[in-house]
Amino acid sequence: GVRRGDLVVAPFMWSDGSCDYCREGLTTSCEHGGFWGAVGYDGGQGEAVRVPFADGTLVQLPKDAASDDHLLTALLTLSDVMGTGHHAALGAGVRKGATVAVVGDGAVGLCAVLAAKRLGAERIIALGRHQVRTDIARSFGATDVVAERGAAAVEAVRELTAGQGAHCVVEAVGTEQSMKTAVNITRDGGAIGFVGVPHGSGTGLDLSVMFDRNIALRGGVAPVRAYIPELLPDVLDGTIDPSPVFDMTVGLEGVPEGYKAMDERTALKVLITNGS
Repeated sequence: GVRRGDLVVAPFMWSDGSCDYCREGLTTSCEHGGFWGAVGYDGGQGEAVRVPFADGTLVQLPKDAASDDHLLTALLTLSDVMGTGHHAALGAGVRKGATVAVVGDGAVGLCAVLAAKRLGAERIIALGRHQVRTDIARSFGATDVVAERGAAAVEAVRELTAGQGAHCVVEAVGTEQSMKTAVNITRDGGAIGFVGVPHGSGTGLDLSVMFDRNIALRGGVAPVRAYIPELLPDVLDGTIDPSPVFDMTVGLEGVPEGYKAMDERTALKVLITNGS
Protein backbone atom coordinates (compact mmCIF):
# COMPACT_ATOMS: atom_id res chain seq x y z
CA GLY A 1 0.00 0.00 0.00
CA VAL A 2 0.86 3.67 -0.14
CA ARG A 3 3.14 4.85 2.67
CA ARG A 4 4.21 8.20 4.07
CA GLY A 5 6.91 9.71 1.90
CA ASP A 6 5.90 7.90 -1.30
CA LEU A 7 5.73 9.93 -4.50
CA VAL A 8 2.19 9.55 -5.81
CA VAL A 9 -0.34 10.94 -8.27
CA ALA A 10 -3.85 11.63 -7.00
CA PRO A 11 -6.89 11.69 -9.34
CA PHE A 12 -9.38 14.55 -9.02
CA MET A 13 -11.77 12.20 -7.20
CA TRP A 14 -11.03 9.62 -4.54
CA SER A 15 -12.38 6.08 -4.67
CA ASP A 16 -12.11 2.89 -2.64
CA GLY A 17 -10.88 0.73 -5.53
CA SER A 18 -12.99 -2.23 -4.42
CA CYS A 19 -16.69 -1.53 -5.02
CA ASP A 20 -18.54 -2.87 -8.07
CA TYR A 21 -18.09 0.38 -10.00
CA CYS A 22 -14.37 0.58 -9.27
CA ARG A 23 -13.86 -3.01 -10.37
CA GLU A 24 -15.64 -2.11 -13.62
CA GLY A 25 -13.34 0.90 -14.11
CA LEU A 26 -15.93 3.56 -13.31
CA THR A 27 -14.17 5.04 -10.31
CA THR A 28 -16.12 8.31 -10.56
CA SER A 29 -19.23 6.37 -9.50
CA CYS A 30 -17.50 4.72 -6.53
CA GLU A 31 -20.04 3.87 -3.84
CA HIS A 32 -17.80 5.40 -1.17
CA GLY A 33 -15.92 7.97 -3.24
CA GLY A 34 -16.15 11.71 -3.59
CA PHE A 35 -14.58 14.98 -4.64
CA TRP A 36 -11.73 16.74 -2.90
CA GLY A 37 -12.98 19.64 -0.83
CA ALA A 38 -16.41 18.12 -0.15
CA VAL A 39 -17.89 18.69 3.29
CA GLY A 40 -15.67 17.02 5.87
CA TYR A 41 -12.78 16.35 3.49
CA ASP A 42 -9.61 18.25 2.70
CA GLY A 43 -9.16 20.20 -0.50
CA GLY A 44 -6.74 18.75 -3.01
CA GLN A 45 -4.73 21.97 -3.43
CA GLY A 46 -3.67 22.20 0.21
CA GLU A 47 -0.05 21.82 1.30
CA ALA A 48 -1.08 18.59 3.04
CA VAL A 49 -4.28 16.58 2.73
CA ARG A 50 -5.80 13.50 4.28
CA VAL A 51 -6.65 11.03 1.52
CA PRO A 52 -9.72 8.83 2.03
CA PHE A 53 -9.11 5.28 0.73
CA ALA A 54 -5.51 6.15 -0.09
CA ASP A 55 -4.67 2.66 -1.35
CA GLY A 56 -7.57 2.77 -3.80
CA THR A 57 -7.01 6.36 -4.88
CA LEU A 58 -3.31 7.12 -5.05
CA VAL A 59 -0.88 5.62 -7.55
CA GLN A 60 2.76 5.26 -6.60
CA LEU A 61 5.35 6.80 -8.87
CA PRO A 62 9.05 5.99 -9.17
CA LYS A 63 11.01 7.81 -6.48
CA ASP A 64 13.58 9.06 -8.97
CA ALA A 65 10.85 10.99 -10.79
CA ALA A 66 11.02 13.56 -7.99
CA SER A 67 14.33 14.85 -9.37
CA ASP A 68 12.96 15.46 -12.87
CA ASP A 69 10.73 18.54 -12.96
CA HIS A 70 9.76 18.01 -16.59
CA LEU A 71 8.67 14.43 -15.92
CA LEU A 72 6.78 15.46 -12.79
CA THR A 73 4.84 18.01 -14.83
CA ALA A 74 3.92 15.34 -17.37
CA LEU A 75 2.90 12.94 -14.60
CA LEU A 76 0.67 15.59 -13.03
CA THR A 77 -1.56 15.52 -16.11
CA LEU A 78 -2.55 11.96 -15.14
CA SER A 79 -4.50 13.42 -12.24
CA ASP A 80 -7.03 14.92 -14.66
CA VAL A 81 -6.56 16.27 -18.18
CA MET A 82 -4.62 13.43 -19.81
CA GLY A 83 -7.01 10.83 -18.43
CA THR A 84 -9.98 12.97 -19.44
CA GLY A 85 -8.68 13.36 -22.98
CA HIS A 86 -8.13 9.61 -23.11
CA HIS A 87 -11.69 9.04 -21.84
CA ALA A 88 -13.03 11.25 -24.61
CA ALA A 89 -11.04 9.39 -27.24
CA LEU A 90 -12.33 6.06 -25.98
CA GLY A 91 -15.89 7.38 -25.90
CA ALA A 92 -15.52 8.48 -29.51
CA GLY A 93 -14.25 5.05 -30.47
CA VAL A 94 -10.83 6.18 -31.64
CA ARG A 95 -8.98 3.33 -33.33
CA LYS A 96 -6.17 2.68 -35.76
CA GLY A 97 -6.73 4.32 -39.11
CA ALA A 98 -9.62 6.51 -37.97
CA THR A 99 -10.15 10.16 -38.75
CA VAL A 100 -10.65 12.11 -35.52
CA ALA A 101 -11.85 15.66 -34.93
CA VAL A 102 -11.39 17.43 -31.59
CA VAL A 103 -13.64 20.37 -30.77
CA GLY A 104 -11.87 22.60 -28.26
CA ASP A 105 -8.28 23.74 -27.77
CA GLY A 106 -8.19 23.70 -23.97
CA ALA A 107 -5.98 21.35 -21.99
CA VAL A 108 -8.45 18.46 -22.25
CA GLY A 109 -8.92 18.93 -25.98
CA LEU A 110 -5.15 18.98 -26.52
CA CYS A 111 -4.75 15.83 -24.43
CA ALA A 112 -7.50 14.23 -26.51
CA VAL A 113 -5.37 14.93 -29.59
CA LEU A 114 -2.43 13.22 -27.88
CA ALA A 115 -4.64 10.31 -26.81
CA ALA A 116 -6.00 9.90 -30.33
CA LYS A 117 -2.47 9.80 -31.72
CA ARG A 118 -1.50 7.22 -29.11
CA LEU A 119 -4.51 5.07 -30.04
CA GLY A 120 -3.48 5.00 -33.70
CA ALA A 121 -5.66 7.63 -35.39
CA GLU A 122 -4.51 8.27 -38.94
CA ARG A 123 -5.81 11.82 -39.24
CA ILE A 124 -6.54 14.25 -36.41
CA ILE A 125 -8.32 17.55 -37.02
CA ALA A 126 -8.02 20.06 -34.17
CA LEU A 127 -10.65 22.77 -33.97
CA GLY A 128 -9.32 25.85 -32.18
CA ARG A 129 -8.69 29.54 -32.68
CA HIS A 130 -5.60 30.19 -30.56
CA GLN A 131 -2.37 29.56 -32.48
CA VAL A 132 -0.27 28.90 -29.39
CA ARG A 133 -2.66 26.11 -28.49
CA THR A 134 -3.09 24.73 -31.99
CA ASP A 135 0.69 24.65 -32.31
CA ILE A 136 0.69 22.35 -29.27
CA ALA A 137 -2.04 20.30 -30.95
CA ARG A 138 0.19 19.87 -34.00
CA SER A 139 3.09 18.78 -31.80
CA PHE A 140 0.73 16.27 -30.15
CA GLY A 141 -0.21 14.74 -33.49
CA ALA A 142 -2.86 16.93 -35.13
CA THR A 143 -2.58 16.73 -38.90
CA ASP A 144 -4.97 19.61 -39.61
CA VAL A 145 -6.22 22.71 -37.78
CA VAL A 146 -9.59 24.39 -38.30
CA ALA A 147 -9.84 27.87 -36.80
CA GLU A 148 -13.43 28.60 -37.87
CA ARG A 149 -16.49 28.14 -35.68
CA GLY A 150 -20.10 27.17 -36.30
CA ALA A 151 -21.21 26.53 -39.89
CA ALA A 152 -17.82 27.59 -41.26
CA ALA A 153 -16.08 24.99 -39.08
CA VAL A 154 -18.47 22.29 -40.25
CA GLU A 155 -17.83 23.22 -43.86
CA ALA A 156 -14.06 23.18 -43.32
CA VAL A 157 -14.05 19.75 -41.66
CA ARG A 158 -16.28 18.27 -44.32
CA GLU A 159 -14.03 19.70 -47.01
CA LEU A 160 -11.06 17.99 -45.36
CA THR A 161 -12.93 14.67 -45.23
CA ALA A 162 -14.40 14.46 -48.73
CA GLY A 163 -17.76 15.61 -47.42
CA GLN A 164 -18.19 12.78 -44.93
CA GLY A 165 -16.96 14.10 -41.60
CA ALA A 166 -14.83 12.37 -38.96
CA HIS A 167 -15.30 8.81 -37.73
CA CYS A 168 -14.64 9.94 -34.16
CA VAL A 169 -15.32 13.36 -32.65
CA VAL A 170 -14.32 14.68 -29.24
CA GLU A 171 -16.45 17.46 -27.72
CA ALA A 172 -14.31 19.17 -25.08
CA VAL A 173 -16.00 22.55 -24.64
CA GLY A 174 -19.53 22.05 -23.31
CA THR A 175 -21.54 24.77 -25.07
CA GLU A 176 -24.59 24.37 -27.27
CA GLN A 177 -22.63 25.59 -30.29
CA SER A 178 -19.73 23.23 -29.72
CA MET A 179 -22.04 20.23 -29.42
CA LYS A 180 -23.91 21.21 -32.58
CA THR A 181 -20.58 21.47 -34.34
CA ALA A 182 -19.57 18.05 -33.02
CA VAL A 183 -22.76 16.43 -34.32
CA ASN A 184 -22.46 18.11 -37.71
CA ILE A 185 -18.85 17.06 -38.29
CA THR A 186 -19.42 13.42 -37.31
CA ARG A 187 -19.51 10.91 -40.13
CA ASP A 188 -22.66 8.78 -40.46
CA GLY A 189 -22.14 5.78 -38.18
CA GLY A 190 -19.55 7.66 -36.13
CA ALA A 191 -19.40 8.56 -32.46
CA ILE A 192 -18.90 11.57 -30.20
CA GLY A 193 -16.88 11.40 -26.99
CA PHE A 194 -18.41 14.05 -24.73
CA VAL A 195 -16.26 15.47 -21.91
CA GLY A 196 -17.03 19.18 -22.20
CA VAL A 197 -18.57 20.18 -18.87
CA PRO A 198 -22.07 21.44 -19.82
CA HIS A 199 -22.71 25.15 -19.31
CA GLY A 200 -25.87 26.86 -20.41
CA SER A 201 -29.34 25.38 -20.79
CA GLY A 202 -29.03 24.18 -24.37
CA THR A 203 -27.50 20.86 -25.33
CA GLY A 204 -27.07 21.30 -29.06
CA LEU A 205 -28.37 17.78 -29.56
CA ASP A 206 -30.98 16.86 -32.14
CA LEU A 207 -31.75 13.23 -31.38
CA SER A 208 -33.70 12.77 -34.61
CA VAL A 209 -30.61 13.79 -36.61
CA MET A 210 -28.41 11.48 -34.53
CA PHE A 211 -30.91 8.65 -34.98
CA ASP A 212 -31.16 9.08 -38.73
CA ARG A 213 -27.39 9.20 -39.12
CA ASN A 214 -26.57 6.47 -36.57
CA ILE A 215 -24.38 8.77 -34.48
CA ALA A 216 -23.51 7.55 -31.00
CA LEU A 217 -22.79 9.77 -27.98
CA ARG A 218 -20.80 8.64 -24.98
CA GLY A 219 -19.00 10.53 -22.28
CA GLY A 220 -19.21 12.03 -18.84
CA VAL A 221 -16.94 12.52 -15.85
CA ALA A 222 -13.69 10.73 -16.68
CA PRO A 223 -12.71 7.88 -14.33
CA VAL A 224 -9.07 8.89 -14.58
CA ARG A 225 -7.95 6.61 -11.73
CA ALA A 226 -8.81 3.61 -13.91
CA TYR A 227 -6.63 4.92 -16.75
CA ILE A 228 -3.47 5.76 -14.81
CA PRO A 229 -2.00 2.22 -14.87
CA GLU A 230 -2.35 2.17 -18.67
CA LEU A 231 -1.04 5.67 -19.34
CA LEU A 232 1.68 5.85 -16.70
CA PRO A 233 4.27 3.65 -18.48
CA ASP A 234 3.96 5.71 -21.66
CA VAL A 235 4.57 8.93 -19.75
CA LEU A 236 7.53 7.46 -17.88
CA ASP A 237 9.27 6.23 -21.02
CA GLY A 238 8.48 9.36 -23.04
CA THR A 239 6.09 7.76 -25.51
CA ILE A 240 3.69 10.57 -24.69
CA ASP A 241 4.56 13.92 -23.11
CA PRO A 242 1.50 15.95 -22.09
CA SER A 243 3.56 18.47 -20.07
CA PRO A 244 3.20 21.36 -22.59
CA VAL A 245 -0.42 21.89 -21.46
CA PHE A 246 1.06 23.56 -18.36
CA ASP A 247 2.17 26.98 -19.56
CA MET A 248 2.18 28.95 -16.30
CA THR A 249 3.56 28.19 -12.84
CA VAL A 250 2.59 29.87 -9.56
CA GLY A 251 3.22 29.28 -5.88
CA LEU A 252 0.42 28.73 -3.41
CA GLU A 253 0.06 32.47 -2.91
CA GLY A 254 -0.46 32.85 -6.66
CA VAL A 255 -3.47 30.54 -6.94
CA PRO A 256 -5.98 33.39 -7.47
CA GLU A 257 -3.71 34.81 -10.17
CA GLY A 258 -3.58 31.40 -11.84
CA TYR A 259 -7.35 31.01 -11.89
CA LYS A 260 -7.70 34.52 -13.30
CA ALA A 261 -5.20 33.73 -16.07
CA MET A 262 -7.11 30.59 -17.07
CA ASP A 263 -10.43 32.45 -16.95
CA GLU A 264 -9.05 35.20 -19.18
CA ARG A 265 -7.44 32.58 -21.45
CA THR A 266 -3.98 34.03 -21.01
CA ALA A 267 -2.93 30.65 -19.58
CA LEU A 268 -3.84 27.20 -20.76
CA LYS A 269 -3.26 25.25 -17.55
CA VAL A 270 -1.56 26.48 -14.39
CA LEU A 271 0.91 24.43 -12.38
CA ILE A 272 0.88 25.15 -8.65
CA THR A 273 4.04 24.51 -6.65
CA ASN A 274 4.69 24.77 -2.93
CA GLY A 275 7.43 27.26 -3.63
CA SER A 276 7.35 30.84 -4.82
